[in-house]
Amino acid sequence: MRFLIKFSYDGTAYSGFQKQKGLDTIEKRMEDALTKVNNNKKTTITATGRTDKGVHALCQYGHADLDVKITEYKLKRALNSNLPDDIHVIETIKVSDNFHARYNVKNKEYVYKINIGEYNPIERNHVFQYNYKLNIDEMKKAIKVFEGMHDFRAFVTENKEKENCIRTIYKTKIDKKGDVIELKFVGDGFLRYQVRNMVGLLIKVGEDKISTKDVEKILESKDRTKSGKTAPAEGLYLTRIEY
Repeated sequence: MRFLIKFSYDGTAYSGFQKQKGLDTIEKRMEDALTKVNNNKKTTITATGRTDKGVHALCQYGHADLDVKITEYKLKRALNSNLPDDIHVIETIKVSDNFHARYNVKNKEYVYKINIGEYNPIERNHVFQYNYKLNIDEMKKAIKVFEGMHDFRAFVTENKEKENCIRTIYKTKIDKKGDVIELKFVGDGFLRYQVRNMVGLLIKVGEDKISTKDVEKILESKDRTKSGKTAPAEGLYLTRIEY
């Protein structure tokens, strides 16, 4: 029986989502819990995608196949009783055997949070502590450059020549809530480090070091060496997935 599992997590204490030998990861914790529920039969989870070390998720999905007969509600409770407090199953849904948590995704939403006010030690693992003013009006102009279908090779850290780096970003937005700037990206999919690399470049726009026209040229160049630093992981959240 296949279940779609919706869950959230604080990525601070983990070495990313993907299993890695000798390291504590979200995937490992989820599969350990699933295996216990599934009468100790080794059980895997197929997620919508992988988040990096220190990245958080308010909404992540994965599917898993279980041999035990269990209701959706009881599965949710059983998983949460076997998970640490920084990982939480929100919902479990019975789906058909041909449903795929990754390939059936229509779009994803990521939000990146930047504190431009005083350093906040309480939020240091959940909001990037930039702690300087930024030109938000210029950043709002520049972020629109990323909308549409583009080859985002300039924003992929692992720049493999044969890799398909074409993605579509449907919507972008920047909001300011107190001293925190939130940058939103909605797209059909995102490459590794893509959002953090785009945010890193937008910060340079906010510092008045480059212009919106420069962002256009860098995107068109398909050259990672021109797009600058990668923004820190702690400010990034996977916030919504639509099927």
